[in-house]
Order: sequence, then C-alpha cells, then structure tokens
Amino acid sequence: MFPAAAPHPSRHRAARFAAVNAALGGMLVVLFAVNLCIGSVGGSPEDIFLALVSGADSSTLSQVIWQIRLPRVITAILLGGALSLSGFLLQTFFNNPIADPFVLGISSGSRLTVALAMIVVLGSSRIMTPWISVAAALAGALATTGFVLLLARKVRSQSTLIVAGVMVGYLCSAATNFLIAFADDQSIVNLQSWSQGSFSGANWHDVAIVAVCVLIASAAAFALSKPLGAYQLGEATAQGLGVDIMGLRIAIVLISSALSACVTAFAGPISFVGIAAPHLARRFIASSRPLLVIPTCLLTGSVFCCGCDLAARMLFSPVELPVSAVTAVIGAPIVIALMLKRRSLT
Repeated sequence: MFPAAAPHPSRHRAARFAAVNAALGGMLVVLFAVNLCIGSVGGSPEDIFLALVSGADSSTLSQVIWQIRLPRVITAILLGGALSLSGFLLQTFFNNPIADPFVLGISSGSRLTVALAMIVVLGSSRIMTPWISVAAALAGALATTGFVLLLARKVRSQSTLIVAGVMVGYLCSAATNFLIAFADDQSIVNLQSWSQGSFSGANWHDVAIVAVCVLIASAAAFALSKPLGAYQLGEATAQGLGVDIMGLRIAIVLISSALSACVTAFAGPISFVGIAAPHLARRFIASSRPLLVIPTCLLTGSVFCCGCDLAARMLFSPVELPVSAVTAVIGAPIVIALMLKRRSLT
C-alpha cells in the first residue's frame, strides 16, 4: 500500500481559517445573546426571544431590549470590528506590531476635534448630529495621521515614531481637557460621559450610520487584500509586482482614519483593541495574509468589544465602568504576553 499523501498546506490553512472563524462566530452569537438577556431588567431566554420576534411594544422588557440593549450590542460589534481592522491596517502601514489609532494619537486627535465641534454646536443652541460628529472625528483623525506621517519621514526608528505618536496623543488629550475645563455645564456633561469611552446611549439612527461607515470601509479594505499582501513583502517588491505604492498608502490612511473616526465619534476613545485583536487574529489562523486576516480581524474585534462591554455593564452593577478601562485591563496583558512570546522566538 502506498502511504497516505500529506495534506496540502493551502488546504490545511483553509481548514484552520474556517474552523477559527466558525468558533469566533459562535462566540459572538453567545455573547450577543448574553448581552440581551443580562441587565437590571431581567427576563428568561424565552421572554427575550418572544420580545425579539414580536417586535417593539409598550412592555418594559420589550422597550429595554429594542431601545437600549439591541442597539448597544450591535454598535459594540460593529465598532469592535472597526477598531481591530484599523489597527491591522496601521500595523501593516508602519510595519510596527504596536501601531494602532490609540497609540499613534489618532483617537486623541479625533476626540479633540469632536470636543471642539460639540462645544461650538451646543454653544450655539443647535443639535449635535451624528454626521457632524463623524465629520469632526474624521478631520481630527486625518490631521493627526498626517502629522504622524510627517514625523515618519524625519524619524527612521519605529520605536521613536511610536513615542512621538504617544506624545501627540497626550497633547491632544491635554487640549481636550482644557476645553472641558472652560466649557459650559451642558457641554461638560456630554463631553465627560463621551470621553471616557462607552457604547451606551446608542440608538437605531446611530446604528444605521455606523453600519454604513464600517461596512463600506471594511469592503474597501478587503478589496485591497492583494496589494496589501504585496506591501507586506516590502515597498520595492510590491512596486515590482505592479502595486501603486502611493495610491495604496493613501487608501490605507483614509480607510484606517475613517474607521477610527467612526469609533471615536460614537463611542469615544477606546484603547488596546486595535493592538490586541489583530495580533490574536493572526495567531488564531497562523497567517498574515490580508485576505485571511481581515475577516478574522473583524470577528476578533467584535468578540473582544462585545465581551468587554458586557463586563463593563455587569462587573460592578449598577455602577457601569468605562469600556475603555475594561479593554485596557484585558488587552494590555494580551499584548505583553504576545510580545514576550515573539521575543523569545527571535
């Protein structure tokens, strides 16, 4: 008898990719259900299911499910995926494993411009619409990213670039705190609750805008999978393969900034998801190919933020923690462990 042929590496990779994403999808469904079932207003799984199937009505449980919990958990899923994908794109762009919107100061820049817009708009007795928040956050993200790119031209060391990004973030955070100190009472209340990072307060209008922004940006990132894979091999190699380097770099900056801006506009600054989730995604599927990493990255970020939001709500209930604090407590040890393991292998 002939010995059995060894499985082809690509088949093994595809099987692992399918298994990992099926497991992540299952975890996301479980967390979604738990987020809907657990809270100050109780209900059995059967009651929750009936409330979902029958639609919104005047009962307390139905109102809580449809107007509070469901928009919140969907927002956490969408923005968690957005943060993870933005982190992956920035790590690819800067070829740095700890690049993400929070570390590079992009989230802080968005926070500053949203704070400015909030004070100006509310000060003139107008309504702060979601589109104004997104536009202000995108302007701040692009401005901060542009400044970091200018620093990247001057600074060759990746570690120095990260430190510079952290300093930019501190400066933007300090400027935001000055604005909060001199803002009127109404602006301060809105700024304080938003600037701590939270998925609470989401409504269906916000969900629609978030879904449109995140889905378009994710589809654009997925369309760039092949040139991104070439870019990972080095600019010279990518150029030799016919990749438009300048166009690709602009696209990466625009997509990552749009994703980061969307998160900051609707949930405030949220840390460590953009670093931890892409590392976990690559480790889960044992591959760095963008075609495989991008969907896994989206699922990993969604699971991460959905779980962290549940912990933020329920850990010290009825007191709710800022979700950014929970993501940092969970994400920081993950990043440290992954970095130590990577160093031990080199």
